Amino acid sequence: MAPLATERGLKSVVWQKIKATVLDDCKKEGEWKIMLLDEFTTKLLASCCKMTDLLEEGITVVENIYKNREPVRQMKALYFISPTSKSVDCFLRDFASKSENKYKAAYIYFTDFCPDSLFNKIKASCSKSIRRCKEINISFIPHESQVYTLDVPDAFYYCYSPDPGSASGKDAVMEAMAERIVTVCATLDENPGVRYKSKPLDNASKLAQLVEKKLEDYYKIDEKSLIKGKTHSQLLIIDRGFDPVSTVLHELTFQAMAYDLLPIENDTYKYKTDGKEKEAVLEEEDDLWVRIRHRHIAVVLEEIPKLMKEISSTKKATEGKTSLSALTQLMKKMPHFRKQITKQVVHLNLAEDCMNKFKLNIEKLCKTEQDLALGTDAEGQKVKDSMRVLLPVLLNKNHDNCDKIRAILLYIFSINSPQGKPLRKDRSAEETFQLSRWTPFIKDIMEDAIDNRLDSKEWPYCSQCPAVWNGSGAVSARQKPRANYLEDRKSGSKLIIFVIGGITYSEMRCAYEVSQAHKSCEVIIGSTHILTPKKLLDDIKMLNKPKDKVSFIKDE
Repeated sequence: MAPLATERGLKSVVWQKIKATVLDDCKKEGEWKIMLLDEFTTKLLASCCKMTDLLEEGITVVENIYKNREPVRQMKALYFISPTSKSVDCFLRDFASKSENKYKAAYIYFTDFCPDSLFNKIKASCSKSIRRCKEINISFIPHESQVYTLDVPDAFYYCYSPDPGSASGKDAVMEAMAERIVTVCATLDENPGVRYKSKPLDNASKLAQLVEKKLEDYYKIDEKSLIKGKTHSQLLIIDRGFDPVSTVLHELTFQAMAYDLLPIENDTYKYKTDGKEKEAVLEEEDDLWVRIRHRHIAVVLEEIPKLMKEISSTKKATEGKTSLSALTQLMKKMPHFRKQITKQVVHLNLAEDCMNKFKLNIEKLCKTEQDLALGTDAEGQKVKDSMRVLLPVLLNKNHDNCDKIRAILLYIFSINSPQGKPLRKDRSAEETFQLSRWTPFIKDIMEDAIDNRLDSKEWPYCSQCPAVWNGSGAVSARQKPRANYLEDRKSGSKLIIFVIGGITYSEMRCAYEVSQAHKSCEVIIGSTHILTPKKLLDDIKMLNKPKDKVSFIKDE
């Protein structure tokens, strides 16, 4: 099995659940099956396993359910699909009549609750060909080990569009989000206390009420589950408006900076080395990426060359020995050296590409952005005239319009903040870089939630949390050795966060940093989708367009 499906947190949990509820459920010794996926389940499986994992489970071919396929009547087919009319109609076409069936038999697994109308349609058409028909309740994508998305980018449009005609679409999106959030909790075996941020809009309140009701219904219906009451976990639901600053600021930690400044699509980075064009996928399989993605770019640029020197010196030291055993060891290590150096070359290229963009224009922008965001300069002096800080950016012909818009938005946020600035946690003692003084609001919220310091008026409960929310854990839990880290995680509390309207890479980073600092509580953060500043501006641009020009998540 691939390392991806072992110690990668949420990805591992999802893969193990798919393995147990889908693959093991229909597995027969020595029998191979064809697997049919739709758009959502293709993304879901790609996020948590490799083709080699599926081969080990008896899957010989993976096909797209929407495409025309040749019949393979001697083989059984496993359909892992979303409960939508589009996917169900494609399934029904495969079993139109006994003489035209594409496969010997079908095992159907839906990601979520299948409406009665669709279930009855299947039952009436081809029930004799079906060996299994189950719902497994995984309607989210494990984006990283502590990050999930609901894959509903249109939620931004329906939640924030000024068009009164989008109200019915908003209700449907809210329902879809609530259903998918419940599957996150169910996959983690949690029935959390649900809280929400009461301002600035009522989106969080509405969604929290829906989630609480659906959680209650889910655990009533789910007879197998031993969870009936609330577990030692909390779910915080927040509207994107709680921190607009973090969505437009230039971040200088490696992952956030790369996704902001470079054209990385589907986590694929394209670069040139030795005159050749190459591609690299930025994923958690790459231990070096996991190690450096949340570090400041200045630290990354120091660290990678050091690592390359270390590997070179290790290799030379091994090469210097002429004994047979030393040569055998060298032969064994060569692919390992090559793989390590390739990874480091990729990340060095990535870091240098980021720095080239940074030095060109971004460095000057960052000081302005930090001053506007914090209301103070690097020396801690209060910014008296925000317009005077902004003006040089607007007059500079080297800055593109997108960067100028980002600076204007920061200016607007700075002058519209109540009483200047909301109360923030004092982080002046923390070591930081002058151009990275801003800390996303979400980090304050995570730390306050774990230490049970969230104001109950500002963060009302939809449900009563367990009698004791022990997010900070006992002292003994913090003192356990590193070997027990995974056990701590399993037995500790979980803080699940959901942000309506997108999360940024800097906010994702905060989940890892806070989890690392509070060993007894794991923070899992998710949203409708992942935001970059450009993506946010594109989303805002779409808000004035009529809704029929925006694709909708439901096709029923």
